[in-house]
Amino acid sequence: MNDVRAMVRVVLPTQFGEFGVAAFEVHGGLTYLALAKGDLKDGTPVLTRLHSECLTGDVLGSLRCDCGIQLRLALRRIATEGRGLLLYATGHEGRGIGLIDKLRAYVEQDEGADTVDANLRLGLPVDGRTYDDAAAVMHALGVGAVRLLTNNPDKVRGLQESGITVEGTEPLRTAAHSRNVGYLRTKERRLGHLDTAGAELQRAPSPPPDAVALLGDVHAPAGRPYVVLKYAQTLDGRIATASGDSKWISGEEERTVSHALRAACDAVMVGVGTVLSDDPRLDVRLVAGASPLRVVLDSTLRTPSDALVFGGDPATVVLTTERATADDRARVRDAGAGVWTLPSGPGGVDLASALRALRECGVRSLMVEGGARVITSLLGAALVDRVVVGTAPKIIGSGREAVGDLGTVRVAEGISLHNRRVHLTADDIVTAWDVGQEGAEQLRP
Repeated sequence: MNDVRAMVRVVLPTQFGEFGVAAFEVHGGLTYLALAKGDLKDGTPVLTRLHSECLTGDVLGSLRCDCGIQLRLALRRIATEGRGLLLYATGHEGRGIGLIDKLRAYVEQDEGADTVDANLRLGLPVDGRTYDDAAAVMHALGVGAVRLLTNNPDKVRGLQESGITVEGTEPLRTAAHSRNVGYLRTKERRLGHLDTAGAELQRAPSPPPDAVALLGDVHAPAGRPYVVLKYAQTLDGRIATASGDSKWISGEEERTVSHALRAACDAVMVGVGTVLSDDPRLDVRLVAGASPLRVVLDSTLRTPSDALVFGGDPATVVLTTERATADDRARVRDAGAGVWTLPSGPGGVDLASALRALRECGVRSLMVEGGARVITSLLGAALVDRVVVGTAPKIIGSGREAVGDLGTVRVAEGISLHNRRVHLTADDIVTAWDVGQEGAEQLRP
């Protein structure tokens, strides 16, 4: 058994509750951090996450991997159970190749290699991790049997070979992002990981779809992000009643799909009308995934300071115009949001300028969730690449439509849709199409 030394113990309060933390030094000077909750020595298997260090994902929130999301999900799972262990393994960066070589592997991936071949091109092991040190720390903590939170069968084998009994595994499935879906699929296909993406983490009639597949082929055009319109409507095409009520048109499972779509995009955008009428959070809650950048179009800064879109961890930017007062700019900044001043357009913020500004700050995929004015303007300006619509089995008669007047005179002049994908939930139908720009171009003034 490897020699390990407990160097310090302390209580650590976190957003997931209080954990007892012990730092262990293993051979070579590496440190393993054990975050424990409850009695680990009662002889029953301990819910355990052996988490490999990932500075880029855990600390910086990188979307190239799912490590940071899995870390927080595991802490949440342990906290809700009231007993468990998260063992943070340093020296495991990049599956054991180290931070600098991991970044070099990213360069290879940007040139077309997958996460396995990138390491091989550099003459590095595909996975250089060992688990004997981790097992030694577990033994020092009095843990001999675990229920392992993992998608990786190699961790199971490594711990078992080092004397830890793995009574069972519980996967940590996360919602894929358009930027990491290839990485996740490679881990499944070439490294034998369990299904890593697309599965909903709370009980629902059926799991959500692969949201990245609903997005279609995500390729940002020159000068703007890839734009996806997403809305829910009744069978007779209404997104709200005549009085403005829209909660809830769709069922919970369809709303879970929407959260998975948010998690798959770099940013989500609404107009100020949607903020005023619905007060949305625009974050990811119904699946384990990263909340995107939140964007509000608000030409005169009518967004209230206590709007939910300003709360929580995700960043928010409000796109406005010179029509906004200096006091309102200061008020919105004090609420924690960024304020970007852009040129005015026919209906408020110039949409082409807004998309260009988002692309310049690194947004490559943008989901737009309303309202009707924004949706109509984007379609009319030929700035949409994909449309995703959830249709609910409800008929409400007169009400608000998602798409207003586009000036179409003949059916043949309408915007054509193709590359259809359909997903059925327990109650609703989710359909997605690419937008044919030929018809949209004809609608431009």
